[in-house]
Amino acid sequence: MHTKNMQKSNKWPYIFCLPFLGAYFLFNLFPMLYSFQLSFFDWNGVKTKMFVGLQNYITLFTKDPLFLKSLVNTIILMAFSTPITVFLGMAVAYLLFDIGRGKRFYQTVNFFPYITTPVAIGFIFSYLFDWQSGYINKLLLGTGLINQPFYWLQSEVASKAIVVIMIVWRYLGYYMTIYLAAMTSVSSEVYEAAAVDGASRLKMFISITVPMLKNTTIFLIVTSIIGGLQMFEEPKLLFSGWATIGNGQTGGPGNTVLTTVWKFYNDAFNMDSRLGYGAAIAYSLFVFIILFSIIGFKVTKGKDGGNE
Repeated sequence: MHTKNMQKSNKWPYIFCLPFLGAYFLFNLFPMLYSFQLSFFDWNGVKTKMFVGLQNYITLFTKDPLFLKSLVNTIILMAFSTPITVFLGMAVAYLLFDIGRGKRFYQTVNFFPYITTPVAIGFIFSYLFDWQSGYINKLLLGTGLINQPFYWLQSEVASKAIVVIMIVWRYLGYYMTIYLAAMTSVSSEVYEAAAVDGASRLKMFISITVPMLKNTTIFLIVTSIIGGLQMFEEPKLLFSGWATIGNGQTGGPGNTVLTTVWKFYNDAFNMDSRLGYGAAIAYSLFVFIILFSIIGFKVTKGKDGGNE
């Protein structure tokens, strides 16, 4: 009798899970499976679907140099922004961890960019680097470092550098917060012993803080790789903001900041609505994300398995 009651009561956890499972299938699993199927078709969303097999993928890697350029652009932007953000996040967290007065204020100021809407960030940076009314040119002209306004957003190198600065500025507060949380688990006795031995703050940072936060660094690097390969908002909004309204930029000068997701957006929705081809781009990117995530994890983990 007791066993039968237990069996009857065990159904309720499954019943309560049904709404979540239904929503997950409807809004997550089904779109993923459908888009994977769609990658084998030529379809613009209106006309009849035409099955093309692997042709979308073959075209992508053999006849679309812009896709390979967008992939290289994404990797370059990620390769520059990730190490800088990780290092600065750890350094700022270390400086603020033991600060006494104004600690909360400085933490809040650093975290503000992370909660700022991407649209606002795009307009801020496009306005700052506008060649006519931008404050960067005004500052450089006022100090005599340049004699005439510089076209920041028309330079391939400068465009890449600005996007990297945007990413670092936006995510620095998030990295700082993660490192601050991780530092609370490090025993203060370790730092006290090092201080007694005469170690400087720089020495303690290099010899104690960096090794003790290795697992946190691995986590941030792997998630940065995943997020970096999906980069879209920063370059897209930079070239859709104040400084570039109406000039038709679709990937910066010479497509120098065209990312893979931006390329996907252009092909699937923005131009001629090639939904099947866009799905092929999305799943190719998915494979690259897995490969780069594994490589990043293996490299940062090291030979010791990441054990502290």
